[in-house]
Amino acid sequence: MDTIDTICLPKGAEPVKIPLDAFKSAQPLSRLARRLLGSFALWLQKRESRWTLRDLTDDQLRDIGLTRSEARTEVSKSFFWD
Repeated sequence: MDTIDTICLPKGAEPVKIPLDAFKSAQPLSRLARRLLGSFALWLQKRESRWTLRDLTDDQLRDIGLTRSEARTEVSKSFFWD
């Protein structure tokens, strides 16, 4: 379900955005380290989106095409398996 990526944040809230070039250092990172850091950044974005989804009202969920049950299912997903 990709709807989680289209949620608008409440007024004044700033999304968590970690550009991958923020992980560049004087020493080039190995391919594995870059993948791990990229995965961690993606996990942070998903976590933030799910926290936002958890706080939406039924009207807001209806606007993005989700039911309360679908939102609960998305929020309860494990970060490890999705």
